[in-house]
Amino acid sequence: MSKCCLTASPIKKGSVFLVKLAKQIVVRGRVQGVGFRWATKMIADNLDISGTIENRSDGSVFIQAAGEPLNLAKFVAKVKAGPNPYANVSTYEEQPLEDVPNFRGFQVTG
Repeated sequence: MSKCCLTASPIKKGSVFLVKLAKQIVVRGRVQGVGFRWATKMIADNLDISGTIENRSDGSVFIQAAGEPLNLAKFVAKVKAGPNPYANVSTYEEQPLEDVPNFRGFQVTG
């Protein structure tokens, strides 16, 4: 079991408790100027992932993402592969967030 699963936060949805995980991700490569953020937002919206994504001045893209474990794993796999044919991820760094932020949807913030 990964460290992120040990710090999961249960979220009540109706009468069912769901486990929600959160990760902080930094990707580098051809990830700016190729629609990476907007393609990632579409994937996040389809998988019910909340969070933020922004370009950084060093050419990387910074992502905070939260969601149910299976959906978050699918999201991560798509981000690693490059969310569209124009992007090319050369390096990928991920850290679990111990506290799951209360994001509203998935927002492109910068």
